[in-house]
Amino acid sequence: MAPNLPVHLCIFLTLSCVDSCFIPASIQATVPQTVQIGHVIAKVDVDQCDTITLHFTTSDPDFTVQHDGTIVTVAITMVPANGRTFSVQFQDPNGQKREINVYLVQNSSKVLKDGLLKRSKRRWSPLPFNIIENHVPPFPKDIDLIASDSSATRSVYYTISGPGVTEEPVGVFSVVMETGMLRVNKVVDRERTPQFVFQARVFDRYTNQETDLPLPITVNVDDVNDNAPTFTGLLQFTVLEQSKAGTMVGMVNATDIDERGTDHTKIRYSLLSGTNLFYINPETGVISTKTDTLDREVNDNYLVTVEIRDMNGALNGLFNTATATIVLGDINDNPPTFTKTSYDVKVKENQGEGLILRIPIEDKDLVKTPNWNTEFVIQKGNENGNFRIERDPKTNEGLIYLIKPLDYEKTKNLKLEVLARNQAELSGTKAQWMSIPVDVSVVDEDEGPEFTAPTVLFTVKENTPNDTLIGTYIAIDPETKSSAGIKYYKVSDPASWIKVDESTGQLKIANNIDRESHFVTNGVYNVTMKAVDASLKTGTGTVIIQVEDVNDHVPVIPSKDLVVCEKDGGEMGSVLVVAEDKDRAPFAAPFSFKLGEEHDGRWAVKRLNDTAGMLEHTKELPNGLYTVPLMVKDLQGFGKTQTVTVRICRCRNGACLAYQNSTSLGVWAILAMLLALCLLLLLCESLMFYYVHSSYLCRPDRLVSEALDIRCNILPTIGLVLGCSLWTNNKMHSPFFTSSLTLSTWSLQKLAYLGTREEGRYADDIIHAYGFEGVGSPAGSVGCCSDQGNQEDLDFLNTLGPKFKTLAEVCNNKK
Repeated sequence: MAPNLPVHLCIFLTLSCVDSCFIPASIQATVPQTVQIGHVIAKVDVDQCDTITLHFTTSDPDFTVQHDGTIVTVAITMVPANGRTFSVQFQDPNGQKREINVYLVQNSSKVLKDGLLKRSKRRWSPLPFNIIENHVPPFPKDIDLIASDSSATRSVYYTISGPGVTEEPVGVFSVVMETGMLRVNKVVDRERTPQFVFQARVFDRYTNQETDLPLPITVNVDDVNDNAPTFTGLLQFTVLEQSKAGTMVGMVNATDIDERGTDHTKIRYSLLSGTNLFYINPETGVISTKTDTLDREVNDNYLVTVEIRDMNGALNGLFNTATATIVLGDINDNPPTFTKTSYDVKVKENQGEGLILRIPIEDKDLVKTPNWNTEFVIQKGNENGNFRIERDPKTNEGLIYLIKPLDYEKTKNLKLEVLARNQAELSGTKAQWMSIPVDVSVVDEDEGPEFTAPTVLFTVKENTPNDTLIGTYIAIDPETKSSAGIKYYKVSDPASWIKVDESTGQLKIANNIDRESHFVTNGVYNVTMKAVDASLKTGTGTVIIQVEDVNDHVPVIPSKDLVVCEKDGGEMGSVLVVAEDKDRAPFAAPFSFKLGEEHDGRWAVKRLNDTAGMLEHTKELPNGLYTVPLMVKDLQGFGKTQTVTVRICRCRNGACLAYQNSTSLGVWAILAMLLALCLLLLLCESLMFYYVHSSYLCRPDRLVSEALDIRCNILPTIGLVLGCSLWTNNKMHSPFFTSSLTLSTWSLQKLAYLGTREEGRYADDIIHAYGFEGVGSPAGSVGCCSDQGNQEDLDFLNTLGPKFKTLAEVCNNKK
């Protein structure tokens, strides 16, 4: 019996008595409005009865009678205000069928002497009502009375409205207007609507006026266990093979949509299969291993059936089952194994690089993983590095490659030892990595001659005399170990410095060896030789010649044209002198600098560093060119006197101004040229005007007639003047006289202008004296203002070309 719930048993009829077994004819029990599952209604005393022959049954499926006579509920049951009745049937010891009437009364009612129920006075504010979800038909079913205090003095009727009545879900509840009895009209699902709240109103039957305030009615839907638990999440788990017993595999998750906090949603977990290997916690759903012998190579996955049951696992609980997959993860508990105990392979001597052997491997672990992938190591027999071994990524085989040719005369057989291991370390096993012998046999081949060494080094001083023997480089036949019949030739000798005796292999100097040649790299010169035997098989070797340096070069001054910038205040100028030597130490720097024996005493030189000296004049010298003899010697005192040219001048940015002006024109020079051009055009116009209006053009006494052919007009004015002047009868005017006169006037103006400018600005535009340029120089005089010697020599006019001669003839015919 549930605690704190009083139960009153009232015996209304005479007890049946069979010997000492007394069975009551009726039972009344006081119970709550909602009776939960497992609630004890009453207990029939059957201690003195034969329980096997009684065999109790009930007329109401919501109740059952246990063997000891206890009446309990097997479903949540509602007891209306007017009570509930059912019967218990049994068979007495005499074999007659009897029954017990059971009356259930709400604990809010009282029992009268006549056995009738009287309802306690209700208030207009009732507690929430409770109904059971999924109640079985027929409908409607009474829930409880809604009573207003105004009903004691008036004739009233009741109405209800709101969710479950006039709003969705419509029509679940109704009320008997005259009595106020609240009814449920259809099945209710708690999982969809766990509670209803609607409004009750009371009206005067005659005036239809409300006699009391509206009353909110709350109806709670009591849960019944009508939903089985369901699985959530994936039922696939992984655990490593050979895991210790008790290792967690994974967790099964489940849920139940019935009311929380009740046995309806209290789930228990169990395994229906695989219980010899795995265990599931009944409360948490965690699956664990029961053994440490799980072997992936024997069985890589297991299927186990999991049951979830509500009601805390009771037999009457609802349940579901599902299959969980447990995959065993691989560990490296199997080393790779060879399919054979040994291997033999034959290789020709001098055979080129290539694959010579495949070694198959077996491994039980998971393929394409570090537990399966095999690494191979040649542990023995490959001290000379003739072989390489690697793994075939597709087949996991070991591949042995020959990478250096084998020599039968040196090695006829090699015994290799090959180890196979995984990329991952072994785990969960006492096995070890395995190895296998590989026997390599070298097959003899007829080979060409071989030089005694692949390379040979000879040291030779540069400038060694021709025909000097520097060494011998010979080859032998690998089979006969003899040099007989072998000839020697050069394959490469870029500078042709060496000659080879084809019979003896002697190397001699053929041409002068120069260490400073571009054929020599870091003092080394290479010659490639070839040896040829009688069968025309060949072998090659390299002669390395280390060329020793000799002091065959003196230091030289590469730049002999130097500039000393004039300085103010009497300070002496200086210039840097740099020397270089093609030889190497100790035949090169540091250099020593001094003046040559023929110096004039106006210069001095001092050492600045290992390769440079500072030349300076010791007296004030005017601007101009000077030659200075310098003696430069290397570390061994080997050197010679060299002459440098020093120009002393005014400088700008380290360069002589005269050089700057000779290579570029200033603004004023450009303006002067434009002015001269304008004056020349003006002169041409004046001469044309003079020709048209004057009868004297080429000579004082009408040298040219007015009928001069118009073709003279279109020729250049200067050509016209020169031509006419040349062929006039009395030759009063020379063309050079006219030209010189014009130029002289311009020169005087230019010189006057230059006198107003700063010194040196137009140094190249004034008269200069120049050095003799040699006999027959086509350049003639240089400089726009140079002196014109031999002005009367007009032979150059004979070389002016046919166009000028045509002009001369025209003008001569018009004289």
